[in-house]
Amino acid sequence: MNLAILQQEIDAIIASKLTKEEKLQAICDFLESEISYYDWVGFYFKNGDKEELKLAQFTGEPTEHTIIPFGKGICGQVAVSNKNFVVQDVTAQDNYISCGWKVKSEIVIPIFVNGENIGQIDIDSHTANTFTAKDEDLLEYICEKLSTIL
Repeated sequence: MNLAILQQEIDAIIASKLTKEEKLQAICDFLESEISYYDWVGFYFKNGDKEELKLAQFTGEPTEHTIIPFGKGICGQVAVSNKNFVVQDVTAQDNYISCGWKVKSEIVIPIFVNGENIGQIDIDSHTANTFTAKDEDLLEYICEKLSTIL
């Protein structure tokens, strides 16, 4: 994974004349196509004043988990903890919401705007033990850049 090249592409998407929604979709599509073990890439955002997340743009198989209560599953836990959550083996997590039998690992990184957790990027992989510090660095970079347009 060449972080510098991936970050340049993300910068280009964010700087483009696309709408906010189109930029989010372009990021999902780009990450899924460029990183072989990113099998599902999506964004969840806080659903108004409700204590829940709502699925926004994504790439990969459709999910029934379009609304996730705070505290439930990996995404719901990140909404409460405000911290990155890397799960190398989803079967080892008691509070895991299965999005499909193929998913073996997951990484979720929060997006902050003015210090408030407004959403997150969620990546599922069909490969266990696949995420590294480079993945975290890349996704943190994306979330930081997105905070300027959200």
